[in-house]
Amino acid sequence: MLRASRAGLMSTRYEITRDDKAICTWKPSAFIGGGSFELGGHRYDVARGGWTGRRYRLRDESGRLVALADGVGRLTWTLETGGEVHAFERPSPWRRDQVLVRDGEPAGAVRRTSAWFGEAEAELPGLPLEVQVFVLVSLLAVWDED
Repeated sequence: MLRASRAGLMSTRYEITRDDKAICTWKPSAFIGGGSFELGGHRYDVARGGWTGRRYRLRDESGRLVALADGVGRLTWTLETGGEVHAFERPSPWRRDQVLVRDGEPAGAVRRTSAWFGEAEAELPGLPLEVQVFVLVSLLAVWDED
């Protein structure tokens, strides 16, 4: 399971851990709505776009598109990676939890565990680790903006 928590009470950076071991730091950009993280010795850049501002792209250090998430945080949205499209949905319009759906069944989830301390957790089996981090940080960006 991935966990994210702010690096400090007033910080915009998030420390990401997996099984209680630090794996990367999410460094959001102040102006473009994206940011970057380094994972396993590789740098990944996240960029926000689309007319609604809810489309996020993950690129590796060579500039290759690794994943595209469209509609992040909406009631339903999609993630494209590795030639596959994954569906996410928000089970309730009053909650921010996001559920990864496969074959009509919940297969994983991302949830905000503390808005005050900026904490969240993600359990997204079957997705590459860099894509799991991407989904988590994209949602953090949306939640922090709201």
